[in-house]
Amino acid sequence: MDRRDFLQKTALAAPITGIIPSLNLKKAKPAGNVRLGFIGVGLRGRNHVEQALFRPDVEINAICDIDPDAVNITLDKIKKAGRKAPAVYSKGEEDFLNLVKRDDLDGVLIATPWQWHVPMALSAMNAGKYTAVEVSATVTLQESWDLVNTFEKTGSHCMILENVCYRRDVMAILKMIRAGMFGEMTYAHCGYQHDLRAIKFNTGKSNEGHGVEFGTKGFSEAKWRTQHSVDRNGDLYPTHGLGPVAHWLDINRGNCFTHLTSTSTKSRGLHKYIVDHGGKDHPNAKVNFKLGDIVTTVIQCYNGENIVLVHDTNSPRPYSLAFRAQGTEGIWMNDGHTIYLEGVSPKEHIGEPDKPYLDKNDHPLWTKYAKEAENAGHGGIDYFVLRGFVEAIKRKTAPPIDVYDAAVWSAISPLSELSIARGSSPVEIPDFTRGKWRTNKPIFGLNDEY
Repeated sequence: MDRRDFLQKTALAAPITGIIPSLNLKKAKPAGNVRLGFIGVGLRGRNHVEQALFRPDVEINAICDIDPDAVNITLDKIKKAGRKAPAVYSKGEEDFLNLVKRDDLDGVLIATPWQWHVPMALSAMNAGKYTAVEVSATVTLQESWDLVNTFEKTGSHCMILENVCYRRDVMAILKMIRAGMFGEMTYAHCGYQHDLRAIKFNTGKSNEGHGVEFGTKGFSEAKWRTQHSVDRNGDLYPTHGLGPVAHWLDINRGNCFTHLTSTSTKSRGLHKYIVDHGGKDHPNAKVNFKLGDIVTTVIQCYNGENIVLVHDTNSPRPYSLAFRAQGTEGIWMNDGHTIYLEGVSPKEHIGEPDKPYLDKNDHPLWTKYAKEAENAGHGGIDYFVLRGFVEAIKRKTAPPIDVYDAAVWSAISPLSELSIARGSSPVEIPDFTRGKWRTNKPIFGLNDEY
C-alpha cells in the first residue's frame, strides 16, 4: 500500500461536526510514567529519544524505522542510558500500523519524511493515542482537514512539535506583547532563512563535504526532502517562523488567518550549487528545480494584522528566522537584536539593544527550567517541546500546541503554492476551527508549567 492509497482508506467518509468528544485513551495509565512509542528514529527522531531518556517519568516502549542503522544506533543509546530495550518495528513501511496497536503506549511521536506524517498520525489517533508530529505536520490542504476531522471524531489529541515556539527570545516577546508593552499589535515578520544546500545534496554517505547527490543516491534528508524542491514552488517549511508569530497574534484563539498572497523568485541556487561542486556535466545539473530561491508570503489576519513570511533555503546566507514584532508603541527586530519602545527608549527613533528587555521579561518557563534545558538541542527548545507533549499526556488535557495549530500553520505551504500558480492571486485560508476561534482562549505559554 502506498501513501496515497493509505490516505484514501483512512480518510473520514463523512463531514465531522464541531463537537469534540472527550478523550478516551485505550488502557492509558491515569498517572505515573508516560509510555511512548517513536516512529522514525533517524537524526531528528533520535533527538527526541535522547530528550525522553533524560526524563525519569518517560518509558520508551517501542520504536519503528525501516533503516537498520537508525534502529541500532537508537537501541545503543537506550542501552547506554540504562533503560530496557524497546520493541522494534522495522518490517517494511507499514509496520508502524502494528506499533500503534500496542496497549502499553500513551503517546506516539512521529519524525519521518513529510509525506508520511499524516498517514502515521491518523493511525495513531485512531488507535486512541496522543500523537506528536514533526514539522510541517501536513503537505496538502486535505491532510490538514484529515488531522482536524480525526481529532474531532476520536478525541485523540495531536501536537505539532514546533520547537521554535519555545525559543527564549520569542517567549520573552510573547510575554511583553501580552503585557501591552508594544501597544496594539499591527504587524509581524518571520521566515525560514536557512542555507540548506548541504542538506539537500551530499555525497550519499554523509552530510560532510560538498556532494551533489539526492534521492536514492542521497544521505539522510537528501533522500526525500530535495524532491520537494523539484516538484513544488511555495513556502515548503512555514512553521518555524509562523508558529511563534501565531501565538503573538492569538491565531485560533480570538483571531484567525483570512487569506494570503505569495510570490516567488526565479530558481537558480540549487542548480548553481550542483554545477559549482559537481560540474556542468553531472546528471543532476539537468534537473529542473521548481522551487524559487526566495518565496515571500503575506498573510492577512481577521483582527487587522499583517504577517510577512519568507522562505529562503537555496541561497548562501547566514541563518535567520527574521522575527519582527511591530505594535502601535514599539518594535522588536531579532536581526540586529534591537528594540524600540516609544516613550521608553532613550533616543527617539533609534533602537537599543534588546538583551536587557529580554532578560527582564524572561518567560517563567525559562526562568524555572533553564537548567534542565541545558542538555537539549537547538539551544534548549527541544526540551520544552517534548515537555509540553509529555505533560499534556500526564494531565489528560489538550497539548499547548494543538491540532488546529498543526492544521493551519502547515496549510500555508500548499496555499502558497496555489497562490503562486495563480499568478500571486489572493487565496482564502480555511477556518479549521469551524468558528471556535472566536471564543477559544489562549493556552500556550500562560504559566511556568508546560
